[in-house]
Amino acid sequence: QVQLVESGGGLVQPGGSLRLSCAASGSFFSTRVMNWYRQAPGKQREFVAGITSGGGTTNFADSVKGRFAISRDNAKNTVYLQMSSLKPEDTAVYYCNVRSGFVDYWGQGTQVTVSS
Repeated sequence: QVQLVESGGGLVQPGGSLRLSCAASGSFFSTRVMNWYRQAPGKQREFVAGITSGGGTTNFADSVKGRFAISRDNAKNTVYLQMSSLKPEDTAVYYCNVRSGFVDYWGQGTQVTVSS
């Protein structure tokens, strides 16, 4: 079974930084693209960042380019989202995602609140 567990969210002031982690169970991890999504109150879930299985290619939503970085440690079955220069509009629940076949798997999410 695929299980994804996010951690690292919290309250941070504008301009601050946070690092989110997503720990995955299962032997699939090192062969899959891993993604981060987020969902703000009253809005649809949106793509934030993705990283290929070997970590060689990343891509980001325009809204976070230059501020966020994504990385992974396949030995630890963990993907990270380093968030810097945070803005109030980054406030959302952040979700880890992996697709296996035609099925999308999601973690429970971790809340990030950017506020002074």
